[in-house]
Amino acid sequence: MTIIKVENLSKVYPVAVKEPGIKGTLRHFLRRTYREIKAVKGVSFQIEPGEVVGFLGPNGAGKTTTLKMLAGLIHPSSGSVWVCDRIPYRREASFLQKITLVMGQKQQLIWDLPALDSLRINAAVYGISDREYQQRVGELTEMLSLEGKLKQPVRKLSLGERMKAELMAALLHRPQVLFLDEPTLGLDINAQVSVREFLREYNQRYHATVLLTSHYMADITALCQRVILIYGGELIYDGSLDGLLERFSPYREVQIKFSRPLPKTQLTVYGEVESLEGQSARLLVRREALTSTVAKILAELEVVDLTVTEPPIEEVIARVFRTGVVS
Repeated sequence: MTIIKVENLSKVYPVAVKEPGIKGTLRHFLRRTYREIKAVKGVSFQIEPGEVVGFLGPNGAGKTTTLKMLAGLIHPSSGSVWVCDRIPYRREASFLQKITLVMGQKQQLIWDLPALDSLRINAAVYGISDREYQQRVGELTEMLSLEGKLKQPVRKLSLGERMKAELMAALLHRPQVLFLDEPTLGLDINAQVSVREFLREYNQRYHATVLLTSHYMADITALCQRVILIYGGELIYDGSLDGLLERFSPYREVQIKFSRPLPKTQLTVYGEVESLEGQSARLLVRREALTSTVAKILAELEVVDLTVTEPPIEEVIARVFRTGVVS
């Protein structure tokens, strides 16, 4: 059964256009004109129950707009979307019981009250019994390592502890589908790792479906076997991380240490020079020419050490978003 189904989903925002000066202000007041901003353009994909899918794109690509349409916060301009066999923008109670949306830059906890007070409010909203509430809070507290923290005012928690408490509030009703928009935004390394481990355990324990956006590629590589790339509002890739490397990175990374420093011009004949510092260089070499190029480097240059690896996933995706190349 498909739990999320998106077909030709689009969102267009009308934006008022105002000319500068007094005349422009008067014209804007009396006869306003608009231009259309196409935030999402005909996006289609399907997600099966229990999948953890990374949803990637540069700033302004349409990721958050898509998530908001999936969560029912905004109405699509065209196309169709079903989540848990429901149309999200109708905001039916049966739909809201099955989903949650967590945005790393937003908060739902009441700042000056202990997190437990906000959790009790959430339990009342979702009709969770006292017995079930106690059981779920205890379980999530242990999973998130928040023992002794929930009775403190939210403002006194660290950023990492607040994010964990936000996750607890969002998951108290045990949703089937999690829409996560930058859940590790601004967290330190240890807090990021802790949140990733929790999400992995939650997915495995409850078979929850997760659609995750993040600018931290460590989140994606740690949690997602499948990624969806969106660029300029259009879907440009939907598949595995390995497939992403094969499609968008026809290169291998060759790291070389020479016996003496060499000029960049001497290395460009072997590949694209990504970096050159002292006696160390990093080249990008096309996969089909890798064997012959490495043999040529070893024969013609004074090499102390040479290593061949896949380029970092961060660099591959950054290259895609920088160039907009889709094939």
